[in-house]
Amino acid sequence: MTRIPALVFAGACIGLLLAGCAGRDASVAAPAPFRGEGAPLIDPARGAHDAGSIAAARGANDFAFRLGAALLQDAGHENFVVSPYSVWLPLAALLNATREQYRPELLRALGAQGLGAGDVNRAASRMLFDLTNERGRRQGWDGAFRENPLRIANAVFVDHGFPLRAQFAQVFMDFYRGESMSVDFRDPDTVAAVNRWASDNTNGRINRVVQEFDPDTVAAIANAIYFSDSWRDGFCASQTERGAFYAHDGESYAYFMRLERNDFSYFEDAHVQAVNLPFATGGGMKIILPRDGDAAGFLSAMTAEKFEGMQRDSVLASGRLLLPRFSIENTIDSLKPALVALGVPLFDEQAAPLTGGLVYDGGLRVWLSQAVQVAMIEVDEEGATAAAVTVLVAVAEAALEPVTTFEMICDRPFAFVLHRQTNDGGRQVLFTGVVNRP
Repeated sequence: MTRIPALVFAGACIGLLLAGCAGRDASVAAPAPFRGEGAPLIDPARGAHDAGSIAAARGANDFAFRLGAALLQDAGHENFVVSPYSVWLPLAALLNATREQYRPELLRALGAQGLGAGDVNRAASRMLFDLTNERGRRQGWDGAFRENPLRIANAVFVDHGFPLRAQFAQVFMDFYRGESMSVDFRDPDTVAAVNRWASDNTNGRINRVVQEFDPDTVAAIANAIYFSDSWRDGFCASQTERGAFYAHDGESYAYFMRLERNDFSYFEDAHVQAVNLPFATGGGMKIILPRDGDAAGFLSAMTAEKFEGMQRDSVLASGRLLLPRFSIENTIDSLKPALVALGVPLFDEQAAPLTGGLVYDGGLRVWLSQAVQVAMIEVDEEGATAAAVTVLVAVAEAALEPVTTFEMICDRPFAFVLHRQTNDGGRQVLFTGVVNRP
């Protein structure tokens, strides 16, 4: 049996571990490790309108809420956080290693039904251009315009006996900014190399992702995602007060931050109140307070269309927000069944849909065997920090006047959606979750 390398979470995503069967032939002749040069990320603001990539980008939010709904079935009344984008991005890259007959299923699961791998690749490139502030770097903007609170890095560590397929390696570099490195997974120093890469790409928040690799591992695709930003309109720590929080299992206490403003972006209907808290450099966190206290039920029914509708129907409002400080970290062991339920075909052992597309494997059959994510988020008076680790394990066999006044007291379970603006997909959902007990 393939072993999942032991993890200590701090904020990177190991997107895929390929483990070979015991008895593989490591002496299979293979090309030298891929050495190439990547194309520039695609600027969505330039060139012709790209309907395919725009549709694929918007489908990523559809995937985000469907994945959240599937995972919330096992969350019960516990706190919960997931990074759907951390799962979507490596799965999108794997389209290029998936056998042709299984691509339509994976496209449908990713929210890109009727599109092609090229559409998804361009969508990933265009989103990365926006999310990583590529325009600011190219134009040499100063100050906050150049700084970016969101870091996304991709890499693939490949065993020296099983180099990447050149076609996959080129696409991974061109559209996902993925670098490739040749390693020896039987050498303990490889663990240190991967952990150093994680630390370097998460501002030191991750310094130990793996403790060991199965000696039969042939490749590891790694994606690091790290977000940390301050509020545009900060909470005053001196006004934070201890108060009651009414959880499903009884009353507890939390420290409530207070914010009073006359320019909130505010939404309410018969079911919820919602307010958007903008970050200093763009994007924001939408706090959603169901009137019936069923935050998990509300988030489970959320769709990309409803999310955009809430934003579209929000009004400028004067009001007071009481929000508890909260910190969540959870391990999602049910990621594989959730992805299978969404129609991801890569876990089918009989079909082995990754065979021949990822590495020069000497004819070995390859498929995903396991999936897990660890995610965290911290929210306080200054801002928010969020990060995630996803592991997909594959085995190889062989300016307006306020119009509304409100008061929103989050003293019962509430949901949140952390998002960042993109040209194609609108507000790209990066993290979702519920706070049942802060």
